[in-house]
Amino acid sequence: MAIKKLVPSTHPVLSKKAKKITTFDENLKRLLLDIEDTLYSEEASALSAPQIGVSQRVAIIDMEAEGLLQLINPKIKTESNEKIIDLEGSVNLPNVFGEVERSKMITVEANDLEGHEIELTAYDDVARMILHIIDQLDGIPFTERATKILTEKEVEAYFDNE
Repeated sequence: MAIKKLVPSTHPVLSKKAKKITTFDENLKRLLLDIEDTLYSEEASALSAPQIGVSQRVAIIDMEAEGLLQLINPKIKTESNEKIIDLEGSVNLPNVFGEVERSKMITVEANDLEGHEIELTAYDDVARMILHIIDQLDGIPFTERATKILTEKEVEAYFDNE
């Protein structure tokens, strides 16, 4: 549909809990298309409605070969005890990266485009992206969860080691 402008990291919509979707209609489909277009434009791995200034519990995660995962009203049902620390960032906070501990496996409940409840299990990087996105929808930036914010030199070293 349209590439939207990202809101700055200081925008109030990013620090508030996004509103639950209650109407599953063409407006929701348009919002998802706008998020998708913006996600590709920004070359992001995931993007939520608040990041484009819309207080709605909607997000898209690019799972690469598996395609796009649309999340509508996602909520965590279970999390594994096993945790992994990895690097995270956000398109709303350019050049800021931090180490964040997240569960290795999660079960998520969400809605599909028609409003039906769905459940999915995610592992590793996809679980991390979903947890990151749900935090965004709850108004929690990854920097609040980070055990350490990395310097530019540390980020370079991090990528050199991969």
